[in-house]
Amino acid sequence: MSRYRGPTLKIVRRLGELPGLTRKIPKRNYPPGQHGQQQSKKRTEYAIRLEEKQKLRYNYGLTEKQLLRYVRKARQLKGSTGQLLLQMLEMRLDNTVFRLGMAPTICAARQLVNHGHILVNNGVVSIPSYECKSGDSISIKNKESSKKLIKTNLEAPGLAYLPNHLDLDKNNLEGKVKSIIERKWIALSLNELLVVEYYSRK
Repeated sequence: MSRYRGPTLKIVRRLGELPGLTRKIPKRNYPPGQHGQQQSKKRTEYAIRLEEKQKLRYNYGLTEKQLLRYVRKARQLKGSTGQLLLQMLEMRLDNTVFRLGMAPTICAARQLVNHGHILVNNGVVSIPSYECKSGDSISIKNKESSKKLIKTNLEAPGLAYLPNHLDLDKNNLEGKVKSIIERKWIALSLNELLVVEYYSRK
């Protein structure tokens, strides 16, 4: 299944607030579709787990195959699978650029990375899934158009606060990864255990 490129507000109306997907706020507070306003039947456990999985996938802009790969990788590590999964997704380069306020959404951050505007430890990295590590320096290509774009984005960041695992020097347009993110700083409202349960047989 390819990455979603359709209307973002439909997804937000169905799944709730997804800061990484869009900054837009829907005018209607009920799910999309002709039966959206009708009171739905009681949801099954599978439907609830599927919804949590979809939240994760759409917020971070992943394909089904990518998310499954992250889940399998998290299972192999020591610790809580759900928490490790979220930490791996949060430490992706596109998400780190978004959390620094250099892009309004994760999708926009991915585009910045793909187009070579972002430097990691003074070297161009054009792979959005690059895993940032403690001590990494995130800066901007020494090009006027790149700097202008980032400065504009920093005036109105996607999220109001900077998580405690990151540092940002706005004057030099440089960010620093201090450590691995803690669960309480993850902006998405999600029950990650249900995502792990959804993939338990895959």
